Amino acid sequence: MSDESRPHRTAAVIPAAGRGVRLGPGAPKALRTLSGTPMLVHAVRAMARSRAVALVVVVAPPADTTEVRRLLDEHALPERTEILVVPGGRTRQDSVRAGLDALPADITAVLIHDAARPLVPVDTVDSVVEAVRDGAPAVVPALPLADTVKEVEPGRPGEPEPVVATPVRARLRAVQTPQGFDLATLRLAHEKLAAGTADGEGATDDAGMVEQLGVTVVVVPGHEEAFKVTRPLDLVLAEAVLARRRATDAY
Repeated sequence: MSDESRPHRTAAVIPAAGRGVRLGPGAPKALRTLSGTPMLVHAVRAMARSRAVALVVVVAPPADTTEVRRLLDEHALPERTEILVVPGGRTRQDSVRAGLDALPADITAVLIHDAARPLVPVDTVDSVVEAVRDGAPAVVPALPLADTVKEVEPGRPGEPEPVVATPVRARLRAVQTPQGFDLATLRLAHEKLAAGTADGEGATDDAGMVEQLGVTVVVVPGHEEAFKVTRPLDLVLAEAVLARRRATDAY
């Protein structure tokens, strides 16, 4: 079967092997609860709500794969979506590669989604998938910035830092997830980084790795509810979003 005639099948990989130290001591960030449900379960549901996503691969801490599998089995998830749990690696890149290695041969596109973005709406997921299916090799959802951004010369914590530039805000976007990719393109980016032919410097996400290949990454509109839960105040906001969704029967 030629590449043109192959059916498009999309999987989502959720790297969730990190500890999330900025939320303080305790359970890994992905296992912190929102309205009594672990953030990871919310994130899996967010991917599985898209009818375009046939498979969700959760990359868990190696010592916790059995516990994460049990946790997912305890919560209602769309039956049409297959859920796999695989052990992660030492770094996020290692964990994403582990997720990619777990994908079956018929998957043609992949979403990489932060477990710490549990509330991304399904319309945003679908927009990313559609852009990849329309031919974009790499797609990120993003929002315009509300604040002016300054580039500074980093200094010691707590000390004043000199401003070296003010980027044009209209050209800047705050990138979210899920980030979508043609699977072959993302695999190539990870292979080149692992082989040392790309240095990875400045690549804080998978799209940044693909950019190092010279591949164009395109942006689709993100959503304000796809924010990253990183600090305690984010948990408060996330709870408020869930309360509003329940009140409007949208969740």
